[in-house]
Amino acid sequence: MPALKAAKYGGGTGSSRNGSGRGEKRIMTLRSSLCVMCLAGIVGSGLAQAGTNDILIGLDSKITYGPEGQMNGAPGNDAVLVLDISEPAKPKIRASLPLANSLLGPPTNLQITPDGKLGLVANSVVHVQDGNSWKPVPDDKLYVIDLTADPPKLIDTITVGRQPSGLSISRKGDLALIANRDGKSVSVVSIQGLTVKTVGEVPLEQQAAAVVFAPDGKRAFVCLNLANKIGVLAIDGQNVTYDKSMDIPSAFNPYNIDITPDGKYVIASNTGAQKNNADAEVIIEATGPHPHVVDVMTPGIGPEGFAIAPDGKTAATPLLLGTAAKDSDWFKTKAGELVLMSIGTDGKLTVTARAPLGGLPEGIAYSPNSDYLYVANYFEKDLQVFQIVSGKLTEVGPRLKLPGQPASMRAPAR
Repeated sequence: MPALKAAKYGGGTGSSRNGSGRGEKRIMTLRSSLCVMCLAGIVGSGLAQAGTNDILIGLDSKITYGPEGQMNGAPGNDAVLVLDISEPAKPKIRASLPLANSLLGPPTNLQITPDGKLGLVANSVVHVQDGNSWKPVPDDKLYVIDLTADPPKLIDTITVGRQPSGLSISRKGDLALIANRDGKSVSVVSIQGLTVKTVGEVPLEQQAAAVVFAPDGKRAFVCLNLANKIGVLAIDGQNVTYDKSMDIPSAFNPYNIDITPDGKYVIASNTGAQKNNADAEVIIEATGPHPHVVDVMTPGIGPEGFAIAPDGKTAATPLLLGTAAKDSDWFKTKAGELVLMSIGTDGKLTVTARAPLGGLPEGIAYSPNSDYLYVANYFEKDLQVFQIVSGKLTEVGPRLKLPGQPASMRAPAR
């Protein structure tokens, strides 16, 4: 969700009942069998292998919406899906892990290493009971998933900064950076094979919502969302430093960020205009001694999800529009909208196509060849697939039903 989001919850990884009677055991066995049968109907047949054709999707069971808008609920039934897109037009779920995830925060709290072997998922808040209701409080967990296992499995949980949100893995796959909102910092995480550990913390003095590596691994750019600025990080091996004097102005609430594969342009997606006011994409010249803004455009309202294609030719965003609003709000809408944009040689974005989406569309990801787009709809619990041909969008196949509400989605780092 827009600026109101607070990131991923932690705590339990699924509810359980520990009855001692035989009848209850039979019921549990039956339920387990039914769950396996249901998942078998969703998961594609055939043995899927770990690789760069995987996408991670975070499901949130705790936050729902009614006539008065967002409602917080009890934790316990979130999950992270591993989606196989070996056949781009026919994605299949190959695994579901009972890991905490949340709609609160940018939909970039998870990512796969460039070799497709590891998945990282930041869990930034836990839901705790507050009287008769539930409230989110900051967490500090990072889940490590072995995607080479059959099926994929959680192999470690490490501690990072408070309220970890958007994260980024380097092109070499040996380092990750995690933007911490409540911690007002960026965590530096080492990746060596299947071993992941925190090696540093960079203080920023401001909330940080999302971060992205430059392709050469020597710089990173971080969304200082409440300060309405983009910070620049210098990277030398595992040593990461922040120079406040290099801060770059952005629009209201820079909440998501990506960079072109050649490293020339950073694009910050801003979501702070609120209501029915258009939000901005801020284009930054990322090379040279002084990165700076070169253009600003708007694709529409609520571009919280945002991604640049692996080939660097297009960018795309699912607009929230008024889908998260209360029923009584004048700007309420039932559906969102996908916007496809070309990226010019000067970094400027030009809208080339639009397509209808479901309610509260959050996560977005490209196929490795940049010719397909995947968008997840929170309200409908489904995934839409679009083919890109000559700058136009065509929805292909029936929507893929998901076993929960998709709050975030990410392809491998590139």
